[in-house]
Amino acid sequence: MFFSTVYSCGLRLQEALNLQVSDIDSGRMMVYVHRGKGAKDRYVPLPKETLNLLRRYWKKHRNTKLVFPAVGRGHTNGPTSTFPMNRSSVQGALGRAVKKAGITKKLSVHTLRHAYATHLLEQGVNIRVIQRYMGHKSLETTMRYLHLTRKGAEDAYQIIDAFMTGFSIDRA
Repeated sequence: MFFSTVYSCGLRLQEALNLQVSDIDSGRMMVYVHRGKGAKDRYVPLPKETLNLLRRYWKKHRNTKLVFPAVGRGHTNGPTSTFPMNRSSVQGALGRAVKKAGITKKLSVHTLRHAYATHLLEQGVNIRVIQRYMGHKSLETTMRYLHLTRKGAEDAYQIIDAFMTGFSIDRA
């Protein structure tokens, strides 16, 4: 559930760990991200499927404050935990899942954030909107994701080609 939330909301590891139940705005389908990098707050869209998964996950621990509480070795501390899951536990779980899946490429929780931005670009989301969702101060930071996809160049060619079809220098 943790990794699904990180990916589907484009969160940093610490942002996801610090999510509180009150940060989930199911009425507006948004997640309030506070305590982000640079102490900047932002809202990110909350996909319906992620909300459904979060609700099912919450029923397993029922912590009134934390979305991802430290549940302890016996998984019994969820309702009363006052601190989130441990960073190293999350990273270890990802490492085991990557190994079990037979993936040899080095992956981290931050890789899911990169995938989020890249996939939004590939789906045609405006780069300024992605910048806002990612919490980037500078557009140049967001532009790093452009090299990961050829979709923008392919789309540009198709748009230019369609626009210029039937256009001739004689008519100009």
